[in-house]
Amino acid sequence: MLRLLTISLLLYGSLCVASDMDKAIAQLQKDWAMANYQTDAANTEQAFENLTKSAEKIISDYPNKAEPLIWKAIIVSSDAGKNGGLSALSKVKRARELLLKAETINPQALNGSIYTSLGSLYYLVPGWPLGYGDHAIAKKYLQKALQLNPEGIDSNYFYGDYLIEEGQYQMALTYLNKALKAKPRSNRPLADQGRRNEIREKIEKAQAYLKG
Repeated sequence: MLRLLTISLLLYGSLCVASDMDKAIAQLQKDWAMANYQTDAANTEQAFENLTKSAEKIISDYPNKAEPLIWKAIIVSSDAGKNGGLSALSKVKRARELLLKAETINPQALNGSIYTSLGSLYYLVPGWPLGYGDHAIAKKYLQKALQLNPEGIDSNYFYGDYLIEEGQYQMALTYLNKALKAKPRSNRPLADQGRRNEIREKIEKAQAYLKG
């Protein structure tokens, strides 16, 4: 009986920790969507600086969890994309480090977001000598993300965008249209709305290339 009680308490404590972390991550996701899609250009730098600090706090609170590391990587890479500047390359390098560390903890965390994020970095970041960009590596990561989350809005969007970069416009449309029809995430309406707008822009881009 004592052993069962001890196990029950341990399980309860683990669930509480997960619940608290999930709430913190959910708030971070909402704040990221606001910064990424609804904050004017003059205020995005400060918004992402605040997001980075929030992510670091969650990492400090949950040092053995992959999810906070993934979200800091997403924030840092989004910051690099939005605000650019001399620090952009150092930010995307840091984002890769965070994702690779998260992979050692839980490669399947957040439905394959590690591989979606790594894949997008590898095809968006410049190649040598400026950066580590590599389209072949990007493809491997993006396909792995699709294996883990074949119906996901982000996994299909980023693979579709990658295919546009590769000049495979018809195939890109297949994945972009699938992303557009992905099941809405009830806890992330703003992120879904922003992503769908991006998807529509990419669909128009691919169609324009096909028309010549």
